[in-house]
Amino acid sequence: MRTTVDIPDSLYRALKKKAAHEGYSVKELLLRGFELQLRTQPKKKGRRRPPVIDSDKPGSLVAPAETIANYVDSRPEN
Repeated sequence: MRTTVDIPDSLYRALKKKAAHEGYSVKELLLRGFELQLRTQPKKKGRRRPPVIDSDKPGSLVAPAETIANYVDSRPEN
């Protein structure tokens, strides 16, 4: 498929120079960049879920704030 993309002159010159230096055509370098962008999964930006703390008495967890803070700080990122 053919398409037209407006690229600033300075960026195109840098792209053309890089393509020549690496032995690719501008088209090949652009396609490699597109493929890389499509393969790379962006990190999800969502709300963090609150931590789940097991309790024998659900809804009645009593713990010092420091204990809860330590638990939350040690959670792996989602």
